[in-house]
Amino acid sequence: MTSLNEIVSKPLTFDVVIVGAGPSGSACAYWLAQAGWSVCLIEKKKFPREKTCGDGLTPRSVYQLQEMGLEREVAANGHRYNGLRAFGFGASLEMNWPDHPIFPNYGYTITRFNLDGLVAQHAEQKGAILLNGVEVVDLLDPTPAAEGMLKGASGVLVKEKETGTSAEIRGRYVVVGDGQNSRIGRELGTTRNRKWPMGMALRGYYTSDRHAEPWIDSHLDIRDPKGAVVPGYGWIFPLADGRVNVGVGLLSTGGAWKGVNTTKLQEYFVAQIAEEWGLNDETCCGPATGGRLPMGLAIGPRVGPNTMTIGDATGTVNPFNGEGIAYGYESGRLAAGVLGEALVSNDPRALALYDERLDQAYGDYYKVARAFVRVISEPKILAACVGLGLRIEPLMKELLAIMANLMSNDSKGPAEIGYRALVRLADVVPERAYELLLGDNNSDD
Repeated sequence: MTSLNEIVSKPLTFDVVIVGAGPSGSACAYWLAQAGWSVCLIEKKKFPREKTCGDGLTPRSVYQLQEMGLEREVAANGHRYNGLRAFGFGASLEMNWPDHPIFPNYGYTITRFNLDGLVAQHAEQKGAILLNGVEVVDLLDPTPAAEGMLKGASGVLVKEKETGTSAEIRGRYVVVGDGQNSRIGRELGTTRNRKWPMGMALRGYYTSDRHAEPWIDSHLDIRDPKGAVVPGYGWIFPLADGRVNVGVGLLSTGGAWKGVNTTKLQEYFVAQIAEEWGLNDETCCGPATGGRLPMGLAIGPRVGPNTMTIGDATGTVNPFNGEGIAYGYESGRLAAGVLGEALVSNDPRALALYDERLDQAYGDYYKVARAFVRVISEPKILAACVGLGLRIEPLMKELLAIMANLMSNDSKGPAEIGYRALVRLADVVPERAYELLLGDNNSDD
C-alpha cells in the first residue's frame, strides 16, 4: 500500500479516482487497472478493518471473485458452504444452491476484515495506487449539476490521518463507492427515494461448537418472550474459525416493520437460538453493530458529466435478501467497462451507458423485489407464505433461485417462468397499489 507522503511530490493526476475501497470500489479499480488505465483507489480506514456485514458470499459473489482470480485466497481465509437452511413457523428445509451455467453451486463465509483488503490489494497488484488511512475531505472544482445528473468534479482533496498530509488528487473521472452513508455522494447530489424499501441490519459474533457447519441458516420468524411473532428475520453464518456471525434484518421500514428496534430484535433472536448454538454472555465476542442499507437502486442520480456512484452509494443491495457484496462487485465492474469506453473514445457522454446497463441488469428484477418486500411486510401474508412454502420443497427451491438472483436466462424452468410472471405482474400492478394495500407510510424512515 502506498503512503500519501510517497507520492505527494509527483503529479497526482489519474485516469480515474475512486473514493472507497469496499467491494464496488476495489472491483472497479481492479478491472480498470487490469486494462491499463491509471487508477487511484482511496480508503479512509486502514486494511485490515472491521466492517458490519453478514459475511456471507453467495454464488454471485464467488463468481466475481473467480473472475478476478481471487477464489484461492478466499478459500484459504474463509469457509465454503453448500446452501441455505431455512426455518419458519414450525417447518425447516435444507436447500443446496442451484446448479447454474455461470455461477458456482456453493458459497463462502469470510469476514470483511479478511476479504476487503484482499480485493483492494489485488487491484494494487494490477497497477492501481491504493491509499488507505486517507480520507477524502472535499471535491475539487465541483460544477453545478444538470437536471437529473450529479455534479462534476476535477478530483478530490484528501488528508492522511496519521501524518496530516493533504494533497489534491485529480482524475479525468471520479467514481464514488464510499458506502451507504456516502458523504461524497451526497455532496455530488445523490438522494434516496424514501418511498422505496430501506434495509436495517444488526450483527454480532459468538463462539460456537457448530462454527464449521456446511449451511448458512435463515430464520423467517422471530418471536418475543411471549411467543408472538415480531417483524424481521435472523441468520447464523458459520465462519469455521471458532465463531458464528449472528444477526437480524428488516427488509422494509413500512407497515408493521416501521419503528422496530433492531437491538431488541437481536436480543429476541439470540434467545430463540441460544441453546441450540451455545450462545450466551460468555460466548459473545463483543457488542453487535449495525446500520441501514438503501436497496433496489434507491439512490440517484448515478451519473454526472465525469462522475459516477457505485455499490451501496447508489443503493445496489438486493431487496429480496439484503445481499450487497455481489452487487458491489458487479456494479464496480459495470462502471469500469463504461469508464473504459469513455476513456478510449475520449467522450464523457459514454457515462450515460452506466444507467442503461444497470437498468438492463437489475431494473425489472428490483422492481419485482420492491413489490415483494412490500407485500411480505404484512405479518399475516409472511406467515402464510413461509408456513406453506417450507413444506413444499420444489416451490422453496425455485423461490431461493429467484431471491438469490440465480436464475438462468437460457432456462425455461419453474424459477424462470415464475420470475417472468412476476415481472409481468409488477408491470400490471403499480407500486402505488401496494402502498395503498399496506398503508402509504413509507415516505419516512
